[in-house]
Amino acid sequence: MALALTAPRQGLRFAGLVLLGSTVLAASAQIAVPFWPVPATMQSLAVLLLGAFGGARFGVASVLLYLAEGAIGLPVFANGAGGIAALAGPTGGYLIGFLPAAWIAGQARGGWLRSGAMLLAAHLALFVPGLLWLASFVGVERALMAGFVLFIPGTVVKTALALVALRAAPAGWRR
Repeated sequence: MALALTAPRQGLRFAGLVLLGSTVLAASAQIAVPFWPVPATMQSLAVLLLGAFGGARFGVASVLLYLAEGAIGLPVFANGAGGIAALAGPTGGYLIGFLPAAWIAGQARGGWLRSGAMLLAAHLALFVPGLLWLASFVGVERALMAGFVLFIPGTVVKTALALVALRAAPAGWRR
């Protein structure tokens, strides 16, 4: 009988944590440097941390809820944007890229090298759909420059921050 009571509680706990994860992601979107056509935000760091600390399932669930919140019009995307138009705009591919990034970051276990490689792979994975989608708006050459090259320094710094946070946290904080 105790097991029957535990499962719903675990589900509610997971749902509450996913809501908290989507809130963290929404807050990180508001820390933005207004580049065009893609603003620089703290979202990718948040995605890496959600996946690395909560695991792949949690990270992906948090991102899915965040995307659903934005799709229904809540102002959770960068600079307070929301709605289907924001998802269909130049940054839509990056938003979708958060899904594989969260999943890959959820695999960041083991030593420094393996964790770092997984976090870097996760960070780079969000650029693939982002660049493909952005190129349909501004062309391939401009998408590479404005949607990737300009973000390399920030990507390195945010990936390193995620790695240091993950490795510094007590083992019980990591899934």
